[in-house]
Amino acid sequence: MEASRRSAVKPVIVLKPSKRVPLVEDTTGKASDALPLPLYLTNAVFFTLFFSVVYFLLSRWREKIRASIPLHAVTFPEIVAVFALVASLIYLLGFFGIDFVQSLIMRPSGDVWSGEDDEEGNEVLLREEDARTVPSGQALDCSVPSLPHMVRNVTAQRLFDEKPVRVTTEEDARKVSCGQAIDCSLRSLPPRPPIVTSQKLFHEKTVIVTTEEDEEIIKSVVAGTLPSYSLETKLGDCKRAAAIRREALQRLTGRSLSGLPLDGFDYESILGQCCEMPVGYVQIPVGIAGPLLLNGREYSVPMATTEGCLVASTNRGCKAIHLSGGAASILLKDGMTRAPVVRFSTAKRAAELKFYLEDLENFDTLAVVFNRSSRFGRLQSIKCAIAGKNLYLRFTCSTGDAMGMNMVSKGVQNVLDFLQTDFPDMDVIGISGNFCSDKKPAAVNWIEGRGKSVVCEAIIEGDVVRKVLKTCVESLVELNMLKNLTGSAMAGALGGFNAHASNIVTAIYIATGQDPAQNVESSHCITMMEAVNDGKDLHISVTMPSVEVGTVGGGTQLASQSACLNLLGVKGASKEVAGANSRMLATIVAGAVLAGELSLMSALAAGQLVKSHMKYNRSSKDVSNLSS
Repeated sequence: MEASRRSAVKPVIVLKPSKRVPLVEDTTGKASDALPLPLYLTNAVFFTLFFSVVYFLLSRWREKIRASIPLHAVTFPEIVAVFALVASLIYLLGFFGIDFVQSLIMRPSGDVWSGEDDEEGNEVLLREEDARTVPSGQALDCSVPSLPHMVRNVTAQRLFDEKPVRVTTEEDARKVSCGQAIDCSLRSLPPRPPIVTSQKLFHEKTVIVTTEEDEEIIKSVVAGTLPSYSLETKLGDCKRAAAIRREALQRLTGRSLSGLPLDGFDYESILGQCCEMPVGYVQIPVGIAGPLLLNGREYSVPMATTEGCLVASTNRGCKAIHLSGGAASILLKDGMTRAPVVRFSTAKRAAELKFYLEDLENFDTLAVVFNRSSRFGRLQSIKCAIAGKNLYLRFTCSTGDAMGMNMVSKGVQNVLDFLQTDFPDMDVIGISGNFCSDKKPAAVNWIEGRGKSVVCEAIIEGDVVRKVLKTCVESLVELNMLKNLTGSAMAGALGGFNAHASNIVTAIYIATGQDPAQNVESSHCITMMEAVNDGKDLHISVTMPSVEVGTVGGGTQLASQSACLNLLGVKGASKEVAGANSRMLATIVAGAVLAGELSLMSALAAGQLVKSHMKYNRSSKDVSNLSS
């Protein structure tokens, strides 16, 4: 009897599905099912109808305008065309939304189990909630009639949030096929451990811990199928994007970035503003020089630099200025420039535009057009230079507390668009024609100025020169004439009649979030020294015609740079007078340059330069291994 029963049991045949079987049958209709034609044919018909009707109506209206016929006098074909235009427009608006709406309606919920490899196609997964309803260790009747929603031969697993219960043994499969009960007590899978990839770079072992998903993204970036620049957009997490880009870069180059820090930085703050495709950040120490007594106020000047002696030397200059009663800094001019280049067919036409722009009667009209671009941008002047049939237009405007390059560029674009009406043959070659001139040494900046033009002066008492600076007034005056004036002239210097103004300018620019590349023209400086009060005291001054700074926008919004601006009392936009903070920052830069010039020239006159640099600018410590 038992033998006959055994023989009656049919063997369980396990079939591998050729495609995934949805857990829930899709019974929801699509919006496109109501269309009389296939979706692609319907789309083609309405696209053709829309553009044909538009062309017909435009042609008819052009004929009416030429024939002086009122546009409201329409014929029957035109009425039909208008209705067809409205109908096709309504459909096209709906068409562009059909697929999107369907994707929202038909999108599977986040709780749908996703498939694993086909190698596990014989496994049947039960939800953990079902297992919890049975006391631990007891059997649950898992016969086929008791599982109305069971789907055979489906491999599924809830991702990350639940632990599946697997029924995988042949004995369990036989029991299910025979309608017998099996033990369905919870058998949890351990959580997936993170993937640890290690790589030996520079004879060091760099261990990077990533999730399985991140590992797939890294492989895509390395393979070139996923652009590195799109990681922030796709992931929505700027720090994670930087970490993935960093690891992909190390694998591509075979070079380690272990000394470049990744953590401890707000990558969201630079997105779309300061830096693209970041992989970390560079640490630059910030020192404080001062207090600098300037215009009756004391300032602690932040300087970001890796050059030894620079902060110490500037600090000594600040001390000498403070002991002598302080320095005075005066703003001479404030105006950012942009100079587009335009071309005409003849030099005569270029000259006509030049005369038009330089005519004072036209300036007010152009100023109204220019000033529409910003609340703070105000046109000050337009200077023209002609080269054959090419014309260079140098616009100068105030920009509030911003450095102002983008602001002035928008205003210039408005004026160019306006000029096209009266000068339709004007060909705009470029919004910048280097007559500005930005980030390049140029005589036009040295002579005309760009940004803030500042002069700063101080009278240093003879006792301070001897006791603090360790030199004498006569030596300083002579050295300044032979080095900063005659020596620079012999070298053909352009705006470089100083000892090291760019050192101080660049250090302050990096610390306060300015554009370091603009140190080129911002460092234009002439240092003057003269003996006064019967030769007892020293009068020193620095004149800087193109200091380009701002306290809003760009790098000034980053946390570290914003803190340095706050230290100087010029953070953000001035609430009292527009542009007051940026102008004050320019005077502080000039005051710090004055201190730096005074100290370095004193060190040169006293023969202390080499000694001080050997003491403060050299180190026998190997800190390369400490960076990581």
